[in-house]
Amino acid sequence: MPDFSTTTKVAEIARRNGRLAESERFVPEEAPVAFSYAGSTHAVMMATPADLEDFAVGFSLTEGIITDPCEIEAIEVLTEDKGIDVQIQLADAQNDALTTRRRHMAGPVGCGLCGIESIEQAVRVTPSVRASSLTLGAEDVVEAVRLLNGQQPLHMVTRAVHGAGFYVPGEGLIAVREDVGRHNALDKLVGAARSTGHAGGTGAVVVTSRVSVEMVQKTAVIGSPFIIAISAPTALAIRTAEDAGMTLVALVRGEEFEIFTGAERIVSRAERQVGNG
Repeated sequence: MPDFSTTTKVAEIARRNGRLAESERFVPEEAPVAFSYAGSTHAVMMATPADLEDFAVGFSLTEGIITDPCEIEAIEVLTEDKGIDVQIQLADAQNDALTTRRRHMAGPVGCGLCGIESIEQAVRVTPSVRASSLTLGAEDVVEAVRLLNGQQPLHMVTRAVHGAGFYVPGEGLIAVREDVGRHNALDKLVGAARSTGHAGGTGAVVVTSRVSVEMVQKTAVIGSPFIIAISAPTALAIRTAEDAGMTLVALVRGEEFEIFTGAERIVSRAERQVGNG
């Protein structure tokens, strides 16, 4: 059986100081990762082969297969010749619901929209997070991204993976996960954050990637009213965040950033002290 590590050292020709020379560098691994429920494959993702139990929990949550991690009875990671099969055993009620859902599926797909069969499902209603009372200061936004930039060991080695973190004011980043796929990194984060006992509404999702509609939807599913990104959002992501009552902050560069929706949740330190008093 192959050993699915997270990185591989490869040979290269590098141009340095105007000269070409043989060199080596680490690149990230990616492998087919199948999610199987009750022994039947539901989806196959190309992913970094790490934190796969977190990935299984987060994927199951953000895809609506479960609503709580306790609905998963067991997870077993099986290494095969050409990939990894993550076997997920659900509680009876969730397994029955998934079986019914499968009867209406055209076929599983390896993207962020698994098991859909219509345009309406692709742009499904995103849960509202308007009820959340969480606010952040500008200093929190800056700190969240600064901390994420410093807690991505795989990216530091390869410069080729995405990161996602969950930032709780006063506590910092309580979880960080990395993957070659931005959706995968966020799903892994969702699983990791839920395992710490933190509710989604207590913190902000912070990502190194652009913000697509799926990233907004996954953030809303766990109940977080904030998504903070280093890169820019798409137009549909902005509209979706607005409809969900989410604060979308992007293009964070040092002390500077841009707020696209929900600006009322970014408050001064004095306003936060009054609100928390």
